[in-house]
Amino acid sequence: MDRPRPGDELELTIDSLAFGGAGVARIDGYVVFVRDGVPGDRLKAVVAKSKRAYAEAAAVEIMQPSPERIEARAEHPGAPWQVIPYMLQLQTKQAQVQEALARIGHLEDYVLEPIMPAREQWRYRNKLEYSFGSDPDGRLVCGFHAPGRWDEIVELDDCLLASERANGAREQVVRWCRDRGLTAYDRRSGQGLLRNLVVREGRRSGQLQVRLVTSEAADFDAAGLVGALQDIDSVLWTHMAELAEVTHGGQTELLAGAERIEEELGGLRFRIGPQSFFQTNTEMAEQLYGLAIDYAELSGFERVYDLFCGIGTIALLMAPRAAAVHGLELVEEAVADAIANARLNEIDNARFFAGDVRLALRELAATAGRPDLIVVDPPRAGLSQKIVRRLIEAAPARIVYVSCNPTTLAPNAAQLVQAGYALRRVRPVDMFPQTPHIECVAVLERSARVS
Repeated sequence: MDRPRPGDELELTIDSLAFGGAGVARIDGYVVFVRDGVPGDRLKAVVAKSKRAYAEAAAVEIMQPSPERIEARAEHPGAPWQVIPYMLQLQTKQAQVQEALARIGHLEDYVLEPIMPAREQWRYRNKLEYSFGSDPDGRLVCGFHAPGRWDEIVELDDCLLASERANGAREQVVRWCRDRGLTAYDRRSGQGLLRNLVVREGRRSGQLQVRLVTSEAADFDAAGLVGALQDIDSVLWTHMAELAEVTHGGQTELLAGAERIEEELGGLRFRIGPQSFFQTNTEMAEQLYGLAIDYAELSGFERVYDLFCGIGTIALLMAPRAAAVHGLELVEEAVADAIANARLNEIDNARFFAGDVRLALRELAATAGRPDLIVVDPPRAGLSQKIVRRLIEAAPARIVYVSCNPTTLAPNAAQLVQAGYALRRVRPVDMFPQTPHIECVAVLERSARVS
């Protein structure tokens, strides 16, 4: 067959879901990934990209819906799998972890445990980052970017991933911005004020934080914003001159309340800064970290390294079960938060250091002693080959790998297996229902024959 070209309309039947969430269809063996496709759908799709091995397309008409397809609860770009029954979501994620480990890592001799389902399928996020834009009539809107579009914002009346209270905070801010006639920042022209709105909630503490992100503005009415908000524990304003539309960076000012909110996890209290990383599903983070602790099999005498430790969440949860814990994190502000959180919880056997894991792990091992256990919780890109080599040099008896991307966990685990470790157990955890995102925890043990 001739390869389809961008703009071509195809009639396709979706037969499976790919990692990342797209439906998979085939034409004479040629693969087409279709956004918004559900297995069993017969649909029309328009090709966006065409390559030698595959094409990418977007569904434009469902000709015959799949028997599996269910009605969406809300128009919400952040919940693309809401049209898939939850049990099928879980089955798909379980299968995708197994496929990644087999196809990418060529790993077989391990136990894949059943996926841990989410406690809540909706309203589970403790943090949402919204973007501002304008509708065709020029009216200010606040929501999420439409799939594949940086210049189109889908307005939300009720974000079903956030609590009712957090939704109320968003509505208060948007109402105030509209009353003041404020406009959204336009990346093309560099004009306008409003960039993003970040709403963060302490699910256990009940504290609520609002952070408005804007371009530079000498006449911003900070007092007016504070006066318009009710029942908010922390109000911050971030203003930045950069053209990029991001929620990190810029200059942040505390307008009212406390700079940090508190959250409770695993019996400990954590203070979270406005730009600190904290798992966005509190209830399932507790399950995820509990699984990591279970896989660690600590007896109370181990020296533990927690790499990419952030504000110290995993390290401090493991500290009561270990002799000593050493956390390593690149972001200095996060390290300061980790130290403060150790004090807050009266934990005295945890130490935290700022440094790049690639360079600092060797020095840490030389000063603190060789670890018995290393916990890694890297970003989606996984561990670089250099970091994997540093792990092998440190030679811990056990490695617990907390992954947000099984396609990078797989090659990292394969590298460690080649160096003499054995992959023992892997368990997916559904942190993000209604989305294709997958978290999992894996444990690898060093063979007795490897020194």
